[in-house]
Amino acid sequence: MKLTITRNGSQITGSLCGKLDTVNAEQFSRDMQPLMDAADGDIVLDCAALDYISSSGLRLFLTLRKQVAAKGGKLTIRHLNEGIREVFAITGFFNLFTIE
Repeated sequence: MKLTITRNGSQITGSLCGKLDTVNAEQFSRDMQPLMDAADGDIVLDCAALDYISSSGLRLFLTLRKQVAAKGGKLTIRHLNEGIREVFAITGFFNLFTIE
């Protein structure tokens, strides 16, 4: 799992690559700290290269969502593959996130 963070003006993008599962969720949690710090702004999670997400990964997405909501920012998730879209549909995450 790799997280690459880029800034474009006021927008910060976290591009995820690989599998976000229990094995690497702890590292991802540390890696996403700059996103948590910028939770008062416009955050995009680009999942174009995310192959898989487990319940541990979903929990981290929720953690970020809560931080963004608390700080008044905006969180958008983009480019979900079909498998992850299905997981989001089954778990009700489509109702919790702005997904493009």
